[in-house]
Amino acid sequence: MVLPKHMRLKGHRCFDFIYKEGFKFYGSSMVLRVTKANTKFQSKLINSEDRPSIKCAISISNKVSKKSVTRNRIRRLFHHHLSLRLSKINIDAETWAFISLKPNCMKNSESTLLKECDKLLTKAGLTK
Repeated sequence: MVLPKHMRLKGHRCFDFIYKEGFKFYGSSMVLRVTKANTKFQSKLINSEDRPSIKCAISISNKVSKKSVTRNRIRRLFHHHLSLRLSKINIDAETWAFISLKPNCMKNSESTLLKECDKLLTKAGLTK
């Protein structure tokens, strides 16, 4: 199961906004940035739903792994995990989340990375 398109965040203006305005939550192998959504930066094709949702993006630089196959596998793993975790959550306002993996994250196992992601989501107040 892949994160539905309406739950993915895209567009460099959205990312720039998150970098400037977002609250940062640091983990040993990733950084989570969270902010309230600013819909003026979204594509006109995206329709807002009746209920607010959490839109997510994941950044994995080539410093994490030189192989794009590895980076894409990790990105798919995170999107799948986030779709399971965030689809059941009811929130008050549209929220954007941006996860940046640090180069040292490859030293950890996938399950350790997902546990750290859950810990950061809880610290940010997105999950319980």
